[in-house]
Amino acid sequence: MNRINRYTGEWMKRMPGRKGIEARVQKWLSHPSVAQFLRDHPQVSKKTLVRSLARVRQFVQEQENCAKCPGLDRCPNLVQGHAGQLVYSGGYVELSMQPCDKLRVRMEEERRNRLIRSHYIPRDILSATFETIVLDAGRTEAIRAAIRFCNAFADGRPERGLYLYGPFGVGKSRIAGAMTRELVRHNVDSLMVYVPDFMREMRDAIQEGSLQEKLGRLKKATVLILDDIGAETLTPWTRDEVLGSILQYRVSEGLPVVYTSNLDLDELEDHLAHSHRGGTERAKARRIMERIRHYVDVYPVEGPNRRLMKGTEGS
Repeated sequence: MNRINRYTGEWMKRMPGRKGIEARVQKWLSHPSVAQFLRDHPQVSKKTLVRSLARVRQFVQEQENCAKCPGLDRCPNLVQGHAGQLVYSGGYVELSMQPCDKLRVRMEEERRNRLIRSHYIPRDILSATFETIVLDAGRTEAIRAAIRFCNAFADGRPERGLYLYGPFGVGKSRIAGAMTRELVRHNVDSLMVYVPDFMREMRDAIQEGSLQEKLGRLKKATVLILDDIGAETLTPWTRDEVLGSILQYRVSEGLPVVYTSNLDLDELEDHLAHSHRGGTERAKARRIMERIRHYVDVYPVEGPNRRLMKGTEGS
């Protein structure tokens, strides 16, 4: 105690009410984390440490707070989700605020979630994973193709997208949703769009003046997933100026598109050829299909309608 008093005497004189101060100083300086800091920094003397006693005190307090952490949202430390770390600089011991493990986990989760964007996609679809999807005979090849597509980003970018088609409720959208989660593992952003609602939104976007901004998001996403294409009500404008514009940009930039549909490619072409007014424009439909057919691998998805099966995944 006498040795510590030699270093703390002047500091102690400035402290109001000195009763018990010596014991607290001894506790701070002998704390295991402080002792470890001294072992890691043999050039730091006790005298130097005492000159920064206020920082040492805060460091010890935050170490003890972290040892009995009440949770990130109730963190009592000076900077929530951070713990002060002692650093030696310029002859003084300073306190550097560093995010704790819990905050790092939350920040990583938020970063990953930012990679997944969507328009009008139900939460249960976006929460799907390949681990939770039943691998049955009618969709095994489609699921394997979806996984291969995602894994291709480990070595670059896949040259072709996917076209998953089949009846209602067999799990096409859920496979696509699982792809968004799998792509996160490769730090790849994706945008999944429910096409019927998105096309309705595009008509409103003209009046709002936000059309180009919204189109830009679909054009530039690393992976674009067009869910339920063929179920939308088409006009020549939404077909040519919206869908055609998006696909032309992505083809020219080598950006893959994943489609889900109840229609096969020939049926989709027929759908694109007809507008809501009853007209038929085969040439323009073929022009759109040229930007789809040659840039996707096609997989049927078959099986029972899982929306009608209690306790199983749907969509």
